[in-house]
Amino acid sequence: MVATTERDGSTWYECEECGMLFDDQGDGRSCSVRVNSESGRLA
Repeated sequence: MVATTERDGSTWYECEECGMLFDDQGDGRSCSVRVNSESGRLA
């Protein structure tokens, strides 16, 4: 899922799984970054 947020006068799309911000909604939707719950590192 993607949440919309306003920062620095621009609209950003935040991946609700990893928290990364994108300037394109499609990029946020297709984000495949996963965080390893044990180590907290990007998988």
